[in-house]
Amino acid sequence: MRIWVDADACPVAIKEILFRAAERTQIVTTLIANKPLRVPPSPYIKTQQVPGGFDVADNKIILALQAGDLVITADIPLAAQVIAAGGHALNPRGELYTTDNIKERLTMRNFMEELRNSGVNIGGASPFNQADRQVFASKLDWLLARYFRSPIP
Repeated sequence: MRIWVDADACPVAIKEILFRAAERTQIVTTLIANKPLRVPPSPYIKTQQVPGGFDVADNKIILALQAGDLVITADIPLAAQVIAAGGHALNPRGELYTTDNIKERLTMRNFMEELRNSGVNIGGASPFNQADRQVFASKLDWLLARYFRSPIP
């Protein structure tokens, strides 16, 4: 089992939580990005740089993904592909995408995109904060304990 991170837009605080979890659980965690990333030296933390371009990092993750792997992403279409491939998808704010909610999330994403394309100013996501970090860390620990059967001290 592995953890894959859609790392280009992943907040630094979330990466740090993932680094600690990788060390604690000894689960290989790979960050995929189109730019070089700094990560702590560890046999459990890896990076892969991909060329820039539309969905290049997403495609790399999907090609490497195995059923049961966990993907950290805010990209809803990527999360849908992960779920279809038998993986788990968690966004950096701690929301677990599932077969029960992914269609609704895709529909809402597409609707919001249509509004933006028609010129409606809908704003963006709220700033990432300490509560978001805590929710993510809690959900990650729950997932690792439930699906990865890894000890969480």
